[in-house]
Amino acid sequence: MVKKVAIIGAGISGLASIRSCLEEGLEPTCFEKGEDVGGLWKFSDHVEEGRASIYQSVFTNSSKEMTCFPDFPFPDDFPNFMHNSKLQEYITMFAKEKNLLKYIQFKTIVSSVNKRPDFSTTGQWDVITEKDGKKESAVFDAVMICSGHHVYPNIPKESFPGIKLFKGKCFHSRDYKEPGIFKGKRVLVIGLGNSGCDIASELSHIAEKVIISSRSGSWVMSRVWDEGYPWDMLFITRFETFLKNTLPTVISDWWYMKQMNARFKHENYGLMPLNGTLRKEPVFNDELPARILCGVVTIKPNVKEFTEDSAIFEDGTVFKSIDCVIFATGYSYAYPFLDDSIIKSRDNEVTLFKGIFPPPLEKPTLAVIGLVQSLGAVIPTTDLQSRWAVQVIKGTCPLPSVKDMMNDIDEKMGKKLKLFGKSDTIQTDYVVYMDELASFIGAKPNIPWLFLTDPKLALEVYFGPCTPYQFRLVGPGKWPGARNAILTQWDRLLKPMTTRVVGSPLKPCLFCNWFRPVLISVVSIAAFIVLF
Repeated sequence: MVKKVAIIGAGISGLASIRSCLEEGLEPTCFEKGEDVGGLWKFSDHVEEGRASIYQSVFTNSSKEMTCFPDFPFPDDFPNFMHNSKLQEYITMFAKEKNLLKYIQFKTIVSSVNKRPDFSTTGQWDVITEKDGKKESAVFDAVMICSGHHVYPNIPKESFPGIKLFKGKCFHSRDYKEPGIFKGKRVLVIGLGNSGCDIASELSHIAEKVIISSRSGSWVMSRVWDEGYPWDMLFITRFETFLKNTLPTVISDWWYMKQMNARFKHENYGLMPLNGTLRKEPVFNDELPARILCGVVTIKPNVKEFTEDSAIFEDGTVFKSIDCVIFATGYSYAYPFLDDSIIKSRDNEVTLFKGIFPPPLEKPTLAVIGLVQSLGAVIPTTDLQSRWAVQVIKGTCPLPSVKDMMNDIDEKMGKKLKLFGKSDTIQTDYVVYMDELASFIGAKPNIPWLFLTDPKLALEVYFGPCTPYQFRLVGPGKWPGARNAILTQWDRLLKPMTTRVVGSPLKPCLFCNWFRPVLISVVSIAAFIVLF
């Protein structure tokens, strides 16, 4: 019998899951609360309860060659970093091209997902949905949760004494849509993440004064990297990942901080992280340093307390006559339709093997797709997650024992504490994580074999950007166009920029990109040995 799979959410993760089910002969039914695909990237000028929300000016932080579905490159003329409307256009194109829309039930809310009484033998779930006020119940062989983690705002008001006394406006960045209503206002933004910096930079053009309050600081990266190429096409490579994970910690940390400080000295701007060696996700903002230089954005430490119209910071300074406080303090992830104990199986912590499967389940028929965060793009990550998850659900790729899975989770938590400063973070090392998942289904490129059989491709795969196409070169879901897509990725990158021809477009020299860090590393190691 064909297994029936319930997929919750028709955003990027949901579409990847539908396609993966179809590739493996499963029968997907996707339930989407909204009226269209796209999830987070489907902009609305008003906030909708239970759905992710973005502001009108959002652009992608990952470039198009690193962001695409692995067998569906962006059109050549699409910009490298896209406005949300452009990415939504691509997502819709993908859904139509792969004929996924007919598997989606729009305007449908998932009310509950419960194990059936015979779950220990069948692995089946009772799924109750609601549409137009009518409830329906159906039995599914598996469930894939694809509802994202940008839905439930985290507003830690208890951490800010006096906030209840504050008489101005106070809301989460989720409710921000456009800057017009803030003209001439004095605004305090709490949080130095991507949303906080985007909003502060945008408001600084029309507000009277904008201050960002940060508890721990952050690295701020530009989308424009060395020689003007997109940052991720040079930064996220297999070779660079190998070096950073192999070199002595003291050298790897020094190199990382040098890269982060290459554009400007964060200490001079009040942005320096408390622990600069942690690999916490940096902020991507091309404008913030200039706005600080121009004096229209100011960085301050954490707020000690609020009064009726002011904020007193931990350094004793005061921001008076505040009109509005915007909490850009991130999100909490929750699945109200599911028993918490399934996902949070230990000490009320989210406990998932490879960020996808709850280890204690008697049958591995529930998968969470998209609950990881890395420097890599979401689309290729969820594509690979769903491909593996479907193989597990189908029974062709069994999971390790519960003990082994829990040991792996503990080991990863230790590494996360060292890398990111928190053991329970959903952050992960992109290339390492992708290779782990790909190895489960036989989709990881064999680099030594590539160098022997196809050296031209091998050079791009290992020293060039770790683009999504690499994970469709081999294995189930292999795409015949993957090799050509890798060899022509720089052409597609340059195409939308060469609108005024002033010579031949220049592609980066892969050897130049890695020779410099290798030379620096060798010299550093030599110096380290001599000195110690």
